[in-house]
Amino acid sequence: MITRIFIPGDAGAVAVGADEVAGAFEAAARTRGLALDIVRNGSRGLYWLEPMVEVETSEGRVAYGPVAAEDVPALVDAMLAGEPHALRVGPTEEIPWLKRQTRLTFARCGVVDPLSLDDYRAYGGYRGLEQTLAIGPDATIEEVVQSGLRGRGGAGFPTGVKWRTVAGTRAEQKYIVCNADEGDSGTFADRMLLEGDPFVMIEGMTIAGIAVGATRGYIYIRSEYPHAVAAMEAAIETARQNGYLGRGIAGSAFDFDMEVRVGAGAYVCGEETALLESLEGRRGVVRAKPPLPAHKGLFGQPTVINNAISLATVPWILAEGAAAYRDFGMGRSRGTMPIQIAGNVKHGGLYEVAFGVTLGELVDEIGGGTASGRPVRAVQVGGPLGAYFPRALFDTPFDYEAFAGKDGLIGHGGIVVFDDTVDMAKQARFAMEFCALESCGKCTPCRIGSTRGVETMDKILRGEERDKNRVLLEDLCHTMKFGSLCALGGFTPYPVMSALHHFPEDFDAPAPSLEEAR
Repeated sequence: MITRIFIPGDAGAVAVGADEVAGAFEAAARTRGLALDIVRNGSRGLYWLEPMVEVETSEGRVAYGPVAAEDVPALVDAMLAGEPHALRVGPTEEIPWLKRQTRLTFARCGVVDPLSLDDYRAYGGYRGLEQTLAIGPDATIEEVVQSGLRGRGGAGFPTGVKWRTVAGTRAEQKYIVCNADEGDSGTFADRMLLEGDPFVMIEGMTIAGIAVGATRGYIYIRSEYPHAVAAMEAAIETARQNGYLGRGIAGSAFDFDMEVRVGAGAYVCGEETALLESLEGRRGVVRAKPPLPAHKGLFGQPTVINNAISLATVPWILAEGAAAYRDFGMGRSRGTMPIQIAGNVKHGGLYEVAFGVTLGELVDEIGGGTASGRPVRAVQVGGPLGAYFPRALFDTPFDYEAFAGKDGLIGHGGIVVFDDTVDMAKQARFAMEFCALESCGKCTPCRIGSTRGVETMDKILRGEERDKNRVLLEDLCHTMKFGSLCALGGFTPYPVMSALHHFPEDFDAPAPSLEEAR
């Protein structure tokens, strides 16, 4: 007898019909007189199978997908009769794509009811906070330092060092800010966590607050994520009602509370100082450094600003120990990375794995190659500011230093795949245009350089003095890279120069019309 099924309420699953599937199951249950418990869990991250329905059985959950609303009546009848169905994938935990992962940060995502505190605790939630309360702030910071955890938002700065700096800065008020302004192309890890395991964000921020002496936190979410905003606000209220936020956290002497703030969608607000300006009610414009936010951040007070993935990883580190986390990874890149595979790819989704897997393994084996069936020509890693890697670089390990050594960056872990029909000169133009549109305007190299870059690319695409304009384009990239105040202008040269260096033939192609170039 079917009693409990899981249908993701994740925005990605909803976009392909998960709400309609849930409604169809409710209707099928009514007509058949079934008592059906439908749990709207988060996504497991196997997006080519969404909506993926899981049925609870005595042997564990069994997955079906992708399920459409019209499939449900026959699917329910097959389940009741104990007969096979064409959409049956098999036991969820045995799906090879999921089984090969090392899920630490995303261990509960897709498993629990996101808004059930009981579920969260049953699957290990708040063990990290309990350890923090047992060992105290200084030892907590030391655990994070020793774990080797680095910022997962792109910069890769050691998380524990940032915490130690804020903890050592004297002030009457300190803040924790979670940067969930996930704006990179091909990225969705923050959103998946906020929607699928919101209590882990609360626990991570609470641990950070206790560690550095902060009593107030803000989680900054972009306005394009309404499902994530709703999930976080509901989880915050539940945590507060159950003594996990507010005064005397979990019966301790520590106070910490937090709230959600919604951004207006500016890409530059992913940069920490522009984010702070936005939080304070001003236009998102980059601040000059120093002072660092760790010394003078939100409202002029010492502030920890961490990416959502960084903060969500902290509870696991405290619960299992720094050494256990440090055992994963390679070199200075310790632990795991939630890698998001998107673009023209057969198996798009979120894949959490220890640092060290090669780019070729991620694209060819895990991603399954292109969805179009054509050869992979280029992969952009690290969002719209990331470099384009050709197949010749597919042996590069997924590691901060390895990618930097190839003039690339990991960024937020997004991979966008392109087949052999892509025009890399047009992609280079897009990078400059993106920067011109998203620049906050604070510094000249970014504001003017990107605009001149678009103009120069248009000349190249029209076939005007290509050699001369290529030299000018390289000079513009050099100026932007070393003269911009923040990563928006500083990293835009990465996609442009990588396209120029690895795919020079596209810059010599017959000139299309300007309308085609755009």
